[in-house]
Amino acid sequence: AGRALLLAGAPGTGKTALAMGIAQELGPKVPFCPMVGSEVFSSEVKKTEILMENFRRAIGLRLKEMKEVYEGEVTELSPEETENALGGYGKTISHVIIGLKTVKGTKQLKLDPSIYENLQKEKVVVGDVIYIEANSGAVKRVGRSDAYATEFDLEAEEYVPLPKGEVHKRKEVVQDVTLHDLDVANAKPQGGHDIMSLMGQIMKPKKTEITEKLRVEINKVVNRYIDQGVAELVPGVLFVDEVHMLDIECFTYLNRALESTLAPIVIFATNRGMCTVRGTDIVAPHGVPVDLLDRLLIIRTLPYSVQEVVQIIAIRANIESIQFEGDALQFLGHIGERTSLRYAVQLLTPANILAKTSGRESVSRTDIEDIDGLFRDAKTSAAMLAANQDKYIM
Repeated sequence: AGRALLLAGAPGTGKTALAMGIAQELGPKVPFCPMVGSEVFSSEVKKTEILMENFRRAIGLRLKEMKEVYEGEVTELSPEETENALGGYGKTISHVIIGLKTVKGTKQLKLDPSIYENLQKEKVVVGDVIYIEANSGAVKRVGRSDAYATEFDLEAEEYVPLPKGEVHKRKEVVQDVTLHDLDVANAKPQGGHDIMSLMGQIMKPKKTEITEKLRVEINKVVNRYIDQGVAELVPGVLFVDEVHMLDIECFTYLNRALESTLAPIVIFATNRGMCTVRGTDIVAPHGVPVDLLDRLLIIRTLPYSVQEVVQIIAIRANIESIQFEGDALQFLGHIGERTSLRYAVQLLTPANILAKTSGRESVSRTDIEDIDGLFRDAKTSAAMLAANQDKYIM
């Protein structure tokens, strides 16, 4: 608990890019929750509630459970219809006959109509590999049987081998959820299917707050699961960009949230120097109160050198299939160092259009000079405004 970083540096020094890189490195199984400081301001929900919601999104829980399942390739799927008990012309599904095949043998099952609805939701057809949980009736489509792999030359289907063992077996099912998923699942009222219940759900506001009491109860259950070895905690990463946009209430709440036993690794990013903490008259480094700064490991991001700017532009040009002549790339790198990396990258497309208009496939230094003369970067624009103040309306 309480692990937090602050990426502090000038605009265009790669703070957000670093966070995105961390997200890719962590992989899909580790929760990564990005947010911007201004997201917390809402007329519907408290600021602290949005912060806590994102904290909970960034904490994963890997549930391992031994379940009794029926697994195999679907060889038969035939719903049996019967006359509607309430009268009328319609018919209802009385039960479903499904055939499942594994390497060891086949089995025919007679299923409840509610399981047929689950099969329809998963879009199960003959030839799919599925498993049905014996206690809950939940259906999971694993993929298409590899016996059908030669049906088409190209398709977006995932093929899986025929399951081994018997159709009826005990299997370890691993499920990845976040604490926020558990909060939402337990916060929703389990209403009936009558008209009043449905109307009540429709009329409810879209965004509802999850109480602290509910979160405490869920934390107790989670801790019990972890102690029993049923679940494993996966602390993720919460990335808060433009952290100086938060106000003193949010910072006070963050101090408490970071102390929690169930807290993710938090990465803040800001491009501010000495500025006022929102909601106060206090001037603090990076617009963050000193007591919170004391908890943070501060990483300084530096402006890119000419060689680094050239490397980044070369990668971007390669993605956009833009070719350079002679020292054009090096010249664009020097422009990036003088102005900013973002401005240099923005010049790529207009320079390429100018080269193609002139009947050339590659961008020359002259094209970049012409385009640089047409457009203005932020620093040049600010200098021009300061020099010609009298010509603009104040």
